[in-house]
Amino acid sequence: MNYFITGIGTNVGKTMVSAILTEALKADYWKPIQSGTNEGLDSMTIKELISNTKTTIFPEAYLLKEPLSPHMAAKIDGVTIELENILLPVRLSGVEANNNLIIEGAGGLMVPINSKHYVIDIARKIDCEIIVVISNYLGCINHSILTIDYLLKHNFKIKALIFNGDFNTEVKASIKNYAPFIKSIDIPILTTVNKEMILNVANTIAL
Repeated sequence: MNYFITGIGTNVGKTMVSAILTEALKADYWKPIQSGTNEGLDSMTIKELISNTKTTIFPEAYLLKEPLSPHMAAKIDGVTIELENILLPVRLSGVEANNNLIIEGAGGLMVPINSKHYVIDIARKIDCEIIVVISNYLGCINHSILTIDYLLKHNFKIKALIFNGDFNTEVKASIKNYAPFIKSIDIPILTTVNKEMILNVANTIAL
């Protein structure tokens, strides 16, 4: 199964959640578009945080230097991101990956990758179930419900909502009440993010 990890915005914890889910499922990992390579690669962060030996980390389709929206970072680098060039990765043997695959998006659903397409179009092209990462900040209710509403109205299957960190009970309830039929998973605040902590949380996760 392909799971596409998106968030209600940027900096909500997608990479950490991706590490936890990759570890929990012993899944493969792929980030099709990486902006901000000057600040490091999320794929390297995943490699540093997982403990299992079954995960294959696939190379990015596009690497962009500046930590900006992909379409802006691509323009600076003098490239155009083409949706048709973002292909489901294959193993070195040439056999299509048959393990669970965690695919990490860039920012939220409607972040542009070019003049015609958005990050969510990658999930549509590859046929994924969506996992939405939610963090607690002023405005998160609105951003969460807008994200869920878009996905449902466009016929995406939402596998789970992941509440990353501590939430006020009313805030969390307001989000869950909008779509009570969607599975929700709680991830605690991690005081230290390392292999041991990722493994500990991963062992509590059931998708």
